[in-house]
Amino acid sequence: MWPFNNARSTEITAPFADSATPPPLPDQTKNRPMKRHNLARSVSRMYEAGSTDRLTKNWPTTPLSADEIVRRNQRVLVARSREQCANNDYARSFLRMCKQNVVGARGVQLQAQSKTKRGDLDTEANDAIEAAWALWCHRSHCDVTGMQSFRLLQAQALAGAAKDGEFMFLKVYGNDAGPWGFSLQALDPQRCPVDFDVNDNRGGNFIRGGIEYNRYGRPLNYLFTTTSEAETNYRFGGQQYQKIPADQLIHGFMADMVGQKRGLPWMATSLWRAHMLDGFEKAALVNARVSSSKGGFFEWEEGYGPEPNEDEDEEIYMEAEPGSFQELPAGVRFKEWSPQYPSGEFMPFHKSMLRGMASGLGVAYNNLANDLENVNFSSIRQGKLDERDHWKDIQEWLIEQLLQPVFEAWLPHALLSKRIKSKGSPMAAQKIDAFMDVSWQARRWEWIDPRADMAAAEKSKNNFLSSPSQIIREQGRDPQSVWRETARDIETMKAAGIPDHFISLSLGMAQQEPPPESETNTNKGKPDATDD
Repeated sequence: MWPFNNARSTEITAPFADSATPPPLPDQTKNRPMKRHNLARSVSRMYEAGSTDRLTKNWPTTPLSADEIVRRNQRVLVARSREQCANNDYARSFLRMCKQNVVGARGVQLQAQSKTKRGDLDTEANDAIEAAWALWCHRSHCDVTGMQSFRLLQAQALAGAAKDGEFMFLKVYGNDAGPWGFSLQALDPQRCPVDFDVNDNRGGNFIRGGIEYNRYGRPLNYLFTTTSEAETNYRFGGQQYQKIPADQLIHGFMADMVGQKRGLPWMATSLWRAHMLDGFEKAALVNARVSSSKGGFFEWEEGYGPEPNEDEDEEIYMEAEPGSFQELPAGVRFKEWSPQYPSGEFMPFHKSMLRGMASGLGVAYNNLANDLENVNFSSIRQGKLDERDHWKDIQEWLIEQLLQPVFEAWLPHALLSKRIKSKGSPMAAQKIDAFMDVSWQARRWEWIDPRADMAAAEKSKNNFLSSPSQIIREQGRDPQSVWRETARDIETMKAAGIPDHFISLSLGMAQQEPPPESETNTNKGKPDATDD
């Protein structure tokens, strides 16, 4: 290794053939080499986060793999996340926001999009599929326990992912699955041991986090300590596991790292702050309660009062009543005790902590804290738009991880069992590829400023920047259903004898009053002035 120096480097064009040692570099003796600690200091200034000193000694310096991070932290994070969701109001508020904004009151709706050979929508087939799906979503059909509808199963999956980091559903077939012969069983992911790893298995397979994979990382089998609802306690350790093929299980989680195989709670980064803030609030509340009960002490002046070893015959008490004062004995003075905490610094600090939690959870502070004080229209609009983009992303994740796999498992079974009927006849199972074409409509939200947003949507439609169907979908409805409902309303109004002008006016298509009947009769049969 050549020494560092401040001299200019010279180009060497030939090997050192005539000498055993290389000639010294020019002016090497005139310049002192740069000190190594100065070089290290200059390099460390490039990235201060890369420095290791007394202030960063507890900061990790060695990267950990996703498997190692999950193995070390998942079980502890899940336990603490469940505790916070049970005791912390803000954690419960986050779960409620997830279920309300992602699943909503109606759940994610199926919209069949199968087409005929000419490329048109097959309305009859789509209506039959949607009707059969809606019937299966009843709690007595979709849930193996018969207790929860599919909308509630969606909410349970979402709450499980937020609280535990993942959800698992077992596909159940046969007589135990209910009238349709297919249903879902919700499984506790903690029954699948996250700390069970086997590196060398047969054929290159391996086990990570209780899941068996092939050499490329595709899940093959899930190992559970039990899937029985009669088991009340967790069992950690041991080698006796129940094996479930991966194609019979739906496992959903959000992967934050490459190679991640088990999920981590969505509240993982906010748990510590939430726990500490909860303790801070409790301490402040107790302190405030004590502070509201003001009291004091009696002190004897010098030369008064009982002797140190003398027993007091009577203790001094003060009874406080409105408008009354108590006369104290000679030599006794009252010393007030009046704590003033919580003080004015409580609310700014409290808001700052909640803002940090809201950022980690991906929600707006005002919604998480239920704080609309000092909020103007522009700020709350921007906050809601950002938050709604986050909810839309989670909605697509839920569709990909749960809804689409469930539908793909349900449709073949429903067709083969002749449960889907159109005009009283079972639909052909040979057209399953065409029937697989579906879309999902998740919940949408009301406009923040309905008048301005509606005007903007109308202007965008008139300028061909958006279509009417897109505007309807943004409201959480199916365009085909809206148009057919509108057509039925028009026919009903016509059957009731309502003039076409008033029908058009009710639909927003007429802007002017119709011409008077007398004027219409007067001009009837006369040539128009422009005919000349």
